[in-house]
Amino acid sequence: MRLKLSDHSSVDQWINKIEQRPALAVTISTVWLLLINYIAFVWNLGNIGLIDETEPLFAEASRQMLVTGDWITPFFNGETRFDKPALIYWCQAITYSIMGVNEWAARIPSALAATGVTCLAFYAIQWHFAKKDQLEQVANPTRRYLTAAIASALMALNPEMIVWGRVGVSDMLLTGCIASALLCFFLGYAQNSSPSPFPNKCYLACYVLITGAILTKGPVGIVLPGLIMITFALYLGKFWELWREMRPILGMGIVFTLSAPWYILVTWRNGWNFINTFFVYHNIERFTEVVNGHSAPWYFYFLVVLLGFAPYSVFIPVSIARLKFWQRSHWKSQERSQQLGLFACFWFLGVFCFFSISVTKLPSYVLPLMPAAAILVALSWSNLYPNTQTAQAFRISSWVNVAFLSTVGVALFNISHIIGIDPAAPELYEQIQNSGIANVGGIIWLTGAVVISILILTYRWSTIITINLVGFVAFLSLVLMPALFLMDQQRQEPLRLLSAIAVKEKQPNEELVMVGFKKPTVTFYTHNNVNYLKFSQQALDHIHNQAANKTHPASLLLLTEQKKLIDMNLPPDNYKNIATKGAYNLIRIPLQRIKQNKKEKTDIS
Repeated sequence: MRLKLSDHSSVDQWINKIEQRPALAVTISTVWLLLINYIAFVWNLGNIGLIDETEPLFAEASRQMLVTGDWITPFFNGETRFDKPALIYWCQAITYSIMGVNEWAARIPSALAATGVTCLAFYAIQWHFAKKDQLEQVANPTRRYLTAAIASALMALNPEMIVWGRVGVSDMLLTGCIASALLCFFLGYAQNSSPSPFPNKCYLACYVLITGAILTKGPVGIVLPGLIMITFALYLGKFWELWREMRPILGMGIVFTLSAPWYILVTWRNGWNFINTFFVYHNIERFTEVVNGHSAPWYFYFLVVLLGFAPYSVFIPVSIARLKFWQRSHWKSQERSQQLGLFACFWFLGVFCFFSISVTKLPSYVLPLMPAAAILVALSWSNLYPNTQTAQAFRISSWVNVAFLSTVGVALFNISHIIGIDPAAPELYEQIQNSGIANVGGIIWLTGAVVISILILTYRWSTIITINLVGFVAFLSLVLMPALFLMDQQRQEPLRLLSAIAVKEKQPNEELVMVGFKKPTVTFYTHNNVNYLKFSQQALDHIHNQAANKTHPASLLLLTEQKKLIDMNLPPDNYKNIATKGAYNLIRIPLQRIKQNKKEKTDIS
């Protein structure tokens, strides 16, 4: 059957006119990139408090670095923090010095990293299609610019990129460095430059970005992109050819020169403590053993990609299959600049397989494959424009897209029954349901499912991805953003308010103790060390030990969940309630009173 597509002539004419004015083309491209990145990563970035428990660990360690002037050894709560190398702390500390210590400054490095890789991907795809037009001896600016625009939008506007692009941790900085390094590698490779004493500029940029990845998360910063590049080169039979072009010995010299000084200094200062904690525990053991209970079944990352790249993830299988990457002779005969799809495939599968092998599994580990997924889907979409035929596989994927959106829409109408109660905010999901925003989300996705069904039946394939993007932006604006403010109000705001009160109430040398789940935001917002105790009995033992200490201060401040306070069973006259916010209480315990009570009990005995 001959497929009917909408008339693109007006779009073609408009883009042709724009291309004739290069300055205007650059301006419109820049505005587009600023718009999608603002929506995805900047809008309300600092208007929501830090999220326990990982984000404040980074934010406070960076604040300590700025305050103490020690740019070598990261500290949190008075203890060394060797979970990650120094680059994320340096970036946050620098933004603190410019913008002050606040949520905006803590998250700007992540937002900039996400924005950077999105912009570089736009350029790489536009360049790829410019070369394609030259080879085909045609002028097709519509395909070139629209595919680059779609790819950058898919890259920015998906749950995984938005979550980690808005959180002040190292994951997005690592992804920005690895993804940008891989894109620079491909651009350098596609230039097909003749061997010279020095690598071309794109290869040099690749080495510098790999250095950034090493300083962000350690060995994985070179191992992962290195495996992808080597596998790609071996598959095409170009390993030694690339060896001569890239000059990897010189490149490794650059990487070592830039990254080694910090590792040498931190090892010299901290010795085996750093080596065992960082290299052994946080790298080798995370890959070979389950660390911190982060285990998951073999299919875990299938679910992460399905939800993390939603709603476009259903198009990934057809986007990979259409490449026919198993036809090695076909790809070897292609011009280098036209192998972007194959490279994105190796990139996606390389990251996915690498972390699937890892025993410790976390959703953020596969974040570096999201840019590759966006490129794959965008290239697949480009085949629909302006062709008049499409594969049956895309039709099936589109119906799967309808089923997926319908499932999500129905689930949102019943979210309070699907998700359990959050102990830190027991009324959160009920409030979300009562606010009506979940129903709005359900309406958005069910409407999207209906519209896409109509597009399938009328053979308007090229518009399906656009409807998904529009639906996601509507969902982000009308549902996710309000839900984030509700979550912050219920889960994090009580801790911020109690931290501010604790700073005002805290007496000289008075200890601040938190009982229950560790909430590092308390350390960040009080700018004080906090003694975190998990169990009620631990807290009671600590109180009695402090009371027995001859040099103890007059009292201590206790921040605790209400349930833990009940479990401690303190007599009412043994503490003073200072404030109650949400599920937490801030109380003062006079240690002299505790000591007297204990003495009275001993005398009675």
